[in-house]
Amino acid sequence: MRRTSGRTEPRPVWVVGALLGALLVTGCAGMPDSGGITKVELSKSSADKNLQVRVYPVEPGKDAKPYDLLTGFLDSLAADDNYETARKYLTPAARVRWNPEAGIQVLAAGPTRYSVGVTDADVDITIPISGQLVSRVDERQSYTIESPRSQTPDPYNFTFVREKGGEWRIDKLPDGLILNEVTFRNSYRQVDRFFYAAPDPSAPAGAAATSQDVLIADPIYLRRRIDPLGSAARALVAGPSTWLGPVVRSAFPAGASVESVSLDDGRTGHVLLDHADLGSLTACRRMATQLLYTLADQGTGQVERLELKSKSGGPSCQASRSDEPYTGPGALVGQMANRQFYQRADDGVLYEAQRGSDGLGEQVRGPLGRPQANGKPLGAVAVARDGDRAAAISGDGHQLYTVPLSETVPGMPQPLLTSPSRPGAKVEDGLVSPTWDGRGDLYVVDRDPQNPRVLMVRDKQAPVTLPVDELNGRSVQGIKVSSDGVRVALLLKDGKDSKEQRLWLGLIVHGGTKEAPTAKITGLRLANPLFQEVLSVSWAEADQLLVLGKEQGKLQQLHYISTDGSQNSDARLQSGGEMVTAVASESRGSSPLPPVLALQGAEGKPYRLVNNQWRELGLTYKVSAFGYPG
Repeated sequence: MRRTSGRTEPRPVWVVGALLGALLVTGCAGMPDSGGITKVELSKSSADKNLQVRVYPVEPGKDAKPYDLLTGFLDSLAADDNYETARKYLTPAARVRWNPEAGIQVLAAGPTRYSVGVTDADVDITIPISGQLVSRVDERQSYTIESPRSQTPDPYNFTFVREKGGEWRIDKLPDGLILNEVTFRNSYRQVDRFFYAAPDPSAPAGAAATSQDVLIADPIYLRRRIDPLGSAARALVAGPSTWLGPVVRSAFPAGASVESVSLDDGRTGHVLLDHADLGSLTACRRMATQLLYTLADQGTGQVERLELKSKSGGPSCQASRSDEPYTGPGALVGQMANRQFYQRADDGVLYEAQRGSDGLGEQVRGPLGRPQANGKPLGAVAVARDGDRAAAISGDGHQLYTVPLSETVPGMPQPLLTSPSRPGAKVEDGLVSPTWDGRGDLYVVDRDPQNPRVLMVRDKQAPVTLPVDELNGRSVQGIKVSSDGVRVALLLKDGKDSKEQRLWLGLIVHGGTKEAPTAKITGLRLANPLFQEVLSVSWAEADQLLVLGKEQGKLQQLHYISTDGSQNSDARLQSGGEMVTAVASESRGSSPLPPVLALQGAEGKPYRLVNNQWRELGLTYKVSAFGYPG
């Protein structure tokens, strides 16, 4: 309860949804009208325990003072009433001007307000508030981490005026919402909308047709309880995020809008568009497929088919998960995604694990399944996603090979790429981190101190150097390319002598011609800035990565990270001791989460994660590396 001008007024009611029932929780205390800098505390007690809280807001009370109105207005922003109550705190003119959909400023805690005296003679007053900015959500619902966390550069100003009758109301305010982190997580949830990969003008004919039909996840944040299907459909038709836009395309025509979204008892979603001619049946199905996977990602598990119609004409059409060819998320992951490969530490021989067994696997066919003729074990090995070949780096880090996994190959082929051997150079100064996309392109990092670069190898063509935009003095230490071939995870160091190795996400923009392909890495964004030392990263499914790293002064942590850089708090993993690396498959199969493997300590013991418990694999030899195709 709170007291304002001698009257007792209720705070907003927060209804907490939990497995054992529902609780009614009262909010924070009232705010004084004078004094030093204080906090506007938004109710959060239940949400701290990862419970969902529903807010039933309270309208402005009679004779309420500006500070009480400000608190009530900020509380009402979390309510699920389409801001109807929040607008009652505004003047009629402000109700028209204010755009709550302009974005969200997410603060670490309740904002700090600055004390401003209020007298009975005042007719207007401005109250500034500020706070520690954690992240932002833009007008397209895309999330960006604020790194490092800092005070808002300028205070958010709220101007109050007295209306006729003497009541105070907010007349000027910033567009968008201001929420604390707990309220944001309670009110919003991350979902994916899906767009087609942009055509690669340099890809071979067959690969070009395949790659542009693959759907790529674009994570956004939507209200948990306000029309989730309709909101997701509208966000999809509006187009991709600014970050992902350069590498994706939408099948929806410009100007299209969503008229209605419904779901029947047969698990078929029905979407009616306006201002959109669906064109040919093929064009209609491409739109329907985007909608199908976007609506199916809303967590209901109910959308199995999608029927699309338009008021503006064109044929109606349907899409389902069983459509062939499959173009849904992860379409280029490949059928071999869950096959596991191990490399022995003593001789570098590559093994494939026996399915369903934690014991010794079988040596792969071909030269990689035998000790090398020179007696020197190979360095890093990466199996292609088709399972027919692998990339291998020589033990000294200077040669890159692609080797068929076939008995018909008698010995190691000639290297595709050679990094110069310089006096005093270390193994780690050569080629590292081979990785494949789902189109058959191979990527590798050359850490040559005099000519560091990222390279792409396509079939038998000459290697292509990929410029990396906005490195700003950082150096690329490792790379992991997604199956779609347009998103990339990079391990970067801030300088030559820096010990910090952070995870960045970027985009690969392809260009050129079939005879002379080009590519570049652009759109770098820092992922999970709290991790100052990232030890390993691998793609896990179509929209997230598995990251092993450390925060400053803390033990190792293993987390799933979304492609917008945010940490997935719904899938916490147990880190087991001092791990060297951890990898995940890009395909979960029938499991709730993708299969995960880890290598622990200098002993070279591999482990598999089973029901969030680490189980040691019963191998009779030490392992230097392991992983899934890609």
